[in-house]
Amino acid sequence: MAAASLIKAPIGQNPRLACQAPGRSRGLVRCSLSSVVGGRSEWLSSCAVLSSKVAALGPHSVNGHAAPAPAPAPAPEGTVLDLIPVSSLTGGAKKNLPVPLRIADLSPAPMHGSELRVAYQGVPGAYSEKAAGKAYPACDAIPCDQFEVAFQAVELWIADRAVLPVENSLGGSIHRNYDLLLRHRLHIVGEVQLPVHHCLLALPGVRKESITRVISHPQALAQCEHTITRMGLNVVREAFDDTAGAAEYIATNGLRDTAAIASSRAAELYGMEVLADGIQDDSGNVTRFVMLAREPIVPRTDRPFKTSIVFAHDKEGTSVLFKVLSAFAFRDISLTKIESRPHRHRPIRLVDDANRGTAKHFEYMFYIDFQASLAEPRAQNALAEVQEFTSFLRVLGSYPMDMTPMTAGSSATVVSSDS
Repeated sequence: MAAASLIKAPIGQNPRLACQAPGRSRGLVRCSLSSVVGGRSEWLSSCAVLSSKVAALGPHSVNGHAAPAPAPAPAPEGTVLDLIPVSSLTGGAKKNLPVPLRIADLSPAPMHGSELRVAYQGVPGAYSEKAAGKAYPACDAIPCDQFEVAFQAVELWIADRAVLPVENSLGGSIHRNYDLLLRHRLHIVGEVQLPVHHCLLALPGVRKESITRVISHPQALAQCEHTITRMGLNVVREAFDDTAGAAEYIATNGLRDTAAIASSRAAELYGMEVLADGIQDDSGNVTRFVMLAREPIVPRTDRPFKTSIVFAHDKEGTSVLFKVLSAFAFRDISLTKIESRPHRHRPIRLVDDANRGTAKHFEYMFYIDFQASLAEPRAQNALAEVQEFTSFLRVLGSYPMDMTPMTAGSSATVVSSDS
């Protein structure tokens, strides 16, 4: 507060204080700073004088002379003393009192799936939404338009978890999410495997013969390629951000010459008709999702665990990768996945047999999943050996495996790693 600030001074001690006492029984008055001083140095001097006189007078004064404070009356026996006068709590004033902080206020992320905010890529009706519900039943699912947004939603505390696909039994790996796993500092805390049941959707009354275009996610288009060809549909296939988003786009724009590949739930949400049911090329079509969180979970040994790592090496020769894989083989640790991605910061290495730098080779990051918990000594020893042969090693997560039956109609609930 500047010129409008108020300072307190004893009555009658400074003739320059142009102020008015509210009452003689009160020993202090309030004065405008602009009427007291004209500059900073004079203001500091006035403050020093006032402070010394107030300290000398004590808490009570009359005309500049100290007055003894009256002794407080003893409280009756059994009286409950309150810091706030009871008179101020009449009516609805008590509702305006500050509410004490709770543990929930300090730790907004709940520990169980019934209250979790779970981010997924897509719009309502997407397979990722179903995977989020399977991983965390009764959660608050938050749709995101891109995979990157789902990662950032967890990092910025907008969401508590993210459920994102990493591979499909027909279409292979979702490389974008493998790159994002390395770019962001989230941890894998679980996995969920979801059977995929694709449908061909169109607006009500549209016949198959009038369809000239089919839109969906690139993975869905790849998973239904042969079935669409066998159906005799001469259509153009166009990629879309997600399956349910394709259905929403057709319904919003009233496109009667376009069909979408999506789930039956998307048909219900957006008023579409199912022209063909179960059009995936393989009835065993399954997508694997990972559950991401800001903090890792504590590895355990009382249930099957899986661990995901990523590493890189800058040493010459092909024996480095062999030595890394041997660290797991010698300890009877089964690998469930190995994926290589070009190194983003060093994509190309120049080298030939004479080390003259004429041949161009890609530098790779290797992603590996193996069936062991980091709580097991054999897994710890394997990673210690791997670290000797690599220039970079990072554990993405050690988490419970999804052991639910892999059937098309399976809706079993995953045992959450947070429970």
